[in-house]
Amino acid sequence: MSGNAEPFYVRYYSGHSGRFGHEFLEFDFRVVGDGRSAIARYANNSNYRNDSLIRKEMCVSSLVVDEIKQMIKDSEIMKEDDTKWPQKNKDGRQELEIRMGSSHISFETAKIGSIVDVDESEDPDGMRVFYYMVQDLKALVFSLTSLHFKIKPI
Repeated sequence: MSGNAEPFYVRYYSGHSGRFGHEFLEFDFRVVGDGRSAIARYANNSNYRNDSLIRKEMCVSSLVVDEIKQMIKDSEIMKEDDTKWPQKNKDGRQELEIRMGSSHISFETAKIGSIVDVDESEDPDGMRVFYYMVQDLKALVFSLTSLHFKIKPI
């Protein structure tokens, strides 16, 4: 277990405003205290069929934080630049913010419908890194959520 208290924060947001109001999925991980644990927050707001806002918060160990850090390092997302990525539009936007130690990135792009959208963008290599990083983070968050709570995250 790492247990170091270097700043670490990851936040992902995907949402849009449409005929059902502001619908979004958001989660974040924030290291607390001496770095031996982190708070993970999850929110999903869907007004479709009168669904309501789901908010969950849980504490995760430094092992989970270390795994997220390794995912980020392996993906090399910190080297990317979103200037050539599609701008947010009426279909919504995605945001990914990461702070690891003294490094900080913040990306904003249009929602990605499929890998075809990635391949057709001006920066397919950078978008592919973003796309797979987000998919990996979502899979981790959905697994943690279903392990901690008796809900299905989507």
